[in-house]
Amino acid sequence: MSDGIVPVFVGLDYHSSSVQVCVLDQAGKTLGNRACVNEVEAIRGFAEKFGLVRGVAVEACSGASDLAEELVQQCGWYVSLAHPGYVAAMKQSPDKHDKGDAEVVADLCRLGYLPRVWLAPRCVRELRSLVRYRQQLVDERRNTKLRITALLRERRLMGTANRWTKRWMQWFESADLGEHGNWIRQRHLANLQRLSTEIREVENRLEAATRDDPVVNRLLEQPGLGPVTAWVLRAEIGRFDRFRNGKKLARFCGLSPCNASSGKRQSDSGLIRASNPQLRATLIELGQRLRRCDPTYRAMSQRMKLAGKPGSVITAAVANRYMRRLFHRMNTAA
Repeated sequence: MSDGIVPVFVGLDYHSSSVQVCVLDQAGKTLGNRACVNEVEAIRGFAEKFGLVRGVAVEACSGASDLAEELVQQCGWYVSLAHPGYVAAMKQSPDKHDKGDAEVVADLCRLGYLPRVWLAPRCVRELRSLVRYRQQLVDERRNTKLRITALLRERRLMGTANRWTKRWMQWFESADLGEHGNWIRQRHLANLQRLSTEIREVENRLEAATRDDPVVNRLLEQPGLGPVTAWVLRAEIGRFDRFRNGKKLARFCGLSPCNASSGKRQSDSGLIRASNPQLRATLIELGQRLRRCDPTYRAMSQRMKLAGKPGSVITAAVANRYMRRLFHRMNTAA
């Protein structure tokens, strides 16, 4: 057992019930590698008996952020979250087991090659849970509407008014769908009412939770941004000053083209496969609104359209340009 002055590096492979803890010295020698219960004191007791902990790394996953924050607060360790996709690519092995995963993370931490991701503070993680819960409710409401559309299509009924307007809903409630169809309709309508009520409740909670948030208040001052978009940006991006420039921010949001060039062939292959899906979808919807309503982006859209660009590419380019400008606005003193 060490006298406590040998610098060591710790890699953690997180699970809900246990954590695989690997401890390496400065030369990369494995001093210990075993599973501990998912408790800070158990992890600390095992790691510190080998020496002075200089760095700790854990792959980002559900629950890993809470563990990392507890290790920072209770142990005073420097803890980094690692990007799981990049770690898997750097491992270069088809085998997967807890001991090997923890050892790879510890070795990357020791060498300074760890692909770090941002450890969001608890307030941002809590906001993220609320925002994602609202989106789950919205998705469920959309699916219910799709089922109603399928129910009407089976009976070759469409109605004369625009769907989901007050007039259309009155027609739908009075339409004859048959004995079982009428019963199904009542279930769908009750579900729509419940979901609309829950969405309003979670939006009220989001508004109360972000009323004094300086980032959200600054976002709401920006042209084209409403409360829902501001909540999503705050929850998924967190801080704008953690990015080096607007290009890095746009790439994080999944709005940058994916380069597919080789030799003399120079081309793109759609958007990069990155970002939180809800964040990118929200920004694509924002790009569509800006193309119609904002004179600057409407002119940009027209120029790209005349150049032969398809609508999907134009919308993504508008969202990309907006996020680059938003980066500078958010990092400039008001």
